[in-house]
Amino acid sequence: MTDTVLMATAPSTETRSSEPLSAEMPPGPTATTATTTTAPARTVPTRRMSFAASLAELPKYFAGGGDPIQSHLAASLSAVFPDGEDFFVRSVRHYRDQIQDPELKRQVAGFIGQEAMHGREHRAFNDRLDQLGYPTKRMERLIRRSLALRERVAPPSANLAATAALEHFTATLAELILTSTEARDLIGDEAVRDLFIWHALEESEHKAVAFDVYRAVGGSERLRVITMNMIRYGFVVFMSTAVAASLLSDRDSRRRGDLRRSWREFRRTPLVSREIWEQLRDYNRPDFHPDDRDTTALVEQWREVLFGIDGTLNDKLVTSAGAVTVGATTDGVAVEER
Repeated sequence: MTDTVLMATAPSTETRSSEPLSAEMPPGPTATTATTTTAPARTVPTRRMSFAASLAELPKYFAGGGDPIQSHLAASLSAVFPDGEDFFVRSVRHYRDQIQDPELKRQVAGFIGQEAMHGREHRAFNDRLDQLGYPTKRMERLIRRSLALRERVAPPSANLAATAALEHFTATLAELILTSTEARDLIGDEAVRDLFIWHALEESEHKAVAFDVYRAVGGSERLRVITMNMIRYGFVVFMSTAVAASLLSDRDSRRRGDLRRSWREFRRTPLVSREIWEQLRDYNRPDFHPDDRDTTALVEQWREVLFGIDGTLNDKLVTSAGAVTVGATTDGVAVEER
């Protein structure tokens, strides 16, 4: 199991800036203005993974203690990921030809590869959840249609701003998973926990890529902050509604008679802590950058735990264990193989 390999105390993360939050931002350059920036060096490898076999025997209530709300929350999040990740890829790829910094171009290739793999593996997870009675495939269709409509009516700059904001959401949740034993225990089943920990690691590896692309192509500060203000509340309301609808469709969860207990326990989880909300609000800071929270040591530790010589997820890599090589897909995405 992954957690038995990890040290009991994870490396701490620190915020490099503590400027006051600000919801009102002056207009910045337009999203079509190209600017020259230099992205810091980051390793953003695309690992070919497969979790399908380990998910084959997944029980219906897989969260810690068989908790129904936690199980439906994880299922609802997973239902959002495949088409959400595809939307992120399209939003960033739209501006790829405008990026002048070769380091950022390389990171964009890794971002695209990682997000494509996340979508593929969560679709496999969603297929299994659908077999167990979760409405994940209906949710996927709803997300796909909603995002297709958005892309028809919203300009590319707004879609990139939304991607950067939502990447801050995923980076915040990823950091929580990687630093909190309690959060990992809430996920429950080892196969699901492995899936989410791998996803969390890679979200942490590329957490600044969409933001740096937004900044490199001249995305305005005003649009960046307004977008996050809408998403911060809208996403929470949407996910709450999705989980409630998922629970209502599940008669077994009601017959179990423990929804009230599950709700009491959920309210005490780190997922709904004030610290998480403040970390999301930090995005509004005028000089904000995702790397302000230094998770370098955290990422390095989990890379070793998951994919080191005795890595707990080496058996989930599609190719056989061996030397790491770098190849490319037809999309020019660098792929790490073992």
